[in-house]
Amino acid sequence: MTRITVTVDGVPYSDEVEPRMLLVHYLREVVGKVGTVVGCDTSNCGACTVHLDGHSVKSCNMLAVQADGREVTTIEGLATGGELHPMQAAFHENHALQCGYCTPGMIMQAVDLLQHNPNPSEDEIRQGMEGNLCRCTGYHNIVKAVAAAAGSMSSERSDA
Repeated sequence: MTRITVTVDGVPYSDEVEPRMLLVHYLREVVGKVGTVVGCDTSNCGACTVHLDGHSVKSCNMLAVQADGREVTTIEGLATGGELHPMQAAFHENHALQCGYCTPGMIMQAVDLLQHNPNPSEDEIRQGMEGNLCRCTGYHNIVKAVAAAAGSMSSERSDA
């Protein structure tokens, strides 16, 4: 067993883990962050996407011990003060989900995309979301939601 200390959604955790435990299983089984889902276990679908030190990673492709001393943000950590994150609200308002299984990973990837490109074109959104798969929606409303969030997040930045 190996002791790790990880900050998850702003809360520090210190736990003994098996060195081979995947980050997604640590988040779900030890920390209780079940919004991070296990999709394919091969890093193909992106359903398990979280932010590690502010950048998106597929948590099924990373060991929990690799997160030692680092900060993880899950889908549960995006909302603040009872208010949805603008990306979460945009997904809701634009009907960017059907079954919802891929949605946490899609949202986490989309937030990361907008951190690097605050005003992406439709093609840039599609390219930036390429590693996250949805088997239900056809992606049209997901792209619409990311564009809408880019607009609302851009106006929030200019208001500040």
